[in-house]
Amino acid sequence: MVNEYLLGIDIGTSGCKVAAFTKEGRVVFQRTEHYETLYPALDYVEQNPESWWKAVCRATRQMFVETNIRPDEIKGIGVDGQSGAAIPVDRNGNVLRNAIIWLDRRSAKQCDELNRTIGEDRIFSVSGNPLAPTYTTGKILWIKEYEPDLYKETYKFLQCNSFIVYKLTGKFTHDFSQGNSIHAFDIERRKWDDHLCEEIGIDPRLLPDLYECSEVVGVVTSRASEESGLAKGIPVVAGGLDAACGTLGAGAIHQGQTQEQGGQAGGMSIVLDQAVKNEKLILSCHVVKGKWILQGGTVGGGSLNWFKREFADKYGNIKDQDFFRTMNEEAERIPAGSEGLIFLPYMAGERSPIWDVYAKGVFLGLSFEKTRAHMVRAIMEGCAYALHHNLQTAEMKGVTVRELHSMGGAANSLVWTQIKADVTGKVIKIPSSDTATTLGAAILAGVGIGMYRDFEEAVNQTLHIQRVHEPNRTLYEEYQRNYEIYLETYRRLKDIFPKLGYKERNA
Repeated sequence: MVNEYLLGIDIGTSGCKVAAFTKEGRVVFQRTEHYETLYPALDYVEQNPESWWKAVCRATRQMFVETNIRPDEIKGIGVDGQSGAAIPVDRNGNVLRNAIIWLDRRSAKQCDELNRTIGEDRIFSVSGNPLAPTYTTGKILWIKEYEPDLYKETYKFLQCNSFIVYKLTGKFTHDFSQGNSIHAFDIERRKWDDHLCEEIGIDPRLLPDLYECSEVVGVVTSRASEESGLAKGIPVVAGGLDAACGTLGAGAIHQGQTQEQGGQAGGMSIVLDQAVKNEKLILSCHVVKGKWILQGGTVGGGSLNWFKREFADKYGNIKDQDFFRTMNEEAERIPAGSEGLIFLPYMAGERSPIWDVYAKGVFLGLSFEKTRAHMVRAIMEGCAYALHHNLQTAEMKGVTVRELHSMGGAANSLVWTQIKADVTGKVIKIPSSDTATTLGAAILAGVGIGMYRDFEEAVNQTLHIQRVHEPNRTLYEEYQRNYEIYLETYRRLKDIFPKLGYKERNA
């Protein structure tokens, strides 16, 4: 019997996931390898790209140890990655510095200058996205200004997934779904705008060629085979943005279908048939050819991980799984609304829809009778308010959202998912939440090599809904009152946040 598998690789913020799937979407292997995130200065957030590759190799080699999968049974590889990174490499693919990742805020000055000189309208008209430090554009300009010798040595700037694609194939690529990371990408015509690129101040030659996400761009090289254990010659597709691959893996491929994700980079992705620009949201190409996704991206998803990191010793240093089980049990005992405790999840500034690099996390309503369980539930509710804020922003521009397909680690929490349903008033469906992103990457490979006729067939064969959460209409009304307080809290604190110890990095 000949077995055929697809491999999905996810380069996330906290770690790398590698998963192998059958054609029917059954997981036959899944492993997460963590790597270090560096914080060298205020608002500086970096990772070593070589640590991503080493994590991939550890996981793939372990796959062959733990399973009966043979290297020649892997028929295609898809890679997805976090957005907005800047990875300068020389013409031999050597990494010239640590990757500046999406959480980094150092390029605020460069972004402000571009908005003044070129104009926000000019940039937005082409890219469909506001200029902010979370994107790659400002990071490249920061390198150009503060590391000019390194900038001159750079041959290409890569994204997270395209770096791994390079390590696998030796090909420099940039897929359409990651195009919006650089504001010289014409979001409607799906091509680099060389004129805007020069106006921004980026040499167009530093940008790799663009590819469809499901296009086979190369095969596993001899060197990659030796390091990873993968068979030489396996086709590798361009891959895509993690949120877009997660949207595909969650089964959202048609107009109005929406993916909701809970992780370090939380948010939502609404599938569109055309590029609908909204200055408060994030617009990118979908990994599905001819589609776009309108995204709301928040940083609040990592708030519970922060809580664990700082206060886990209060729980006896228990394992992650037990810790989050305890958190869910305690949060479930607290009434909706956390008895007046509200949390603003702006732990690293905030992306859409407020785009405030100075925003900070806030607990409003702390008192002596509040417990750690209140704080945990308030964190969950604060993240749900952030999601609701993004959905409302899209709907105010005429985009219809009827139901959500949830993915990511937070989707494993029944109480957190129900809170999101109650806050947003939307039905939430849960597919295989832990594997949606890697499944999306694997589906790209399956479509690319012809294992699936098209994306419709791929989703029909692989999507399996595990459970459904219906919103409680009474709690929805109650949550709307707290949501208004959530919004008002930010409005009142907006002018205070910049005064809270913020220092100009680029002075």
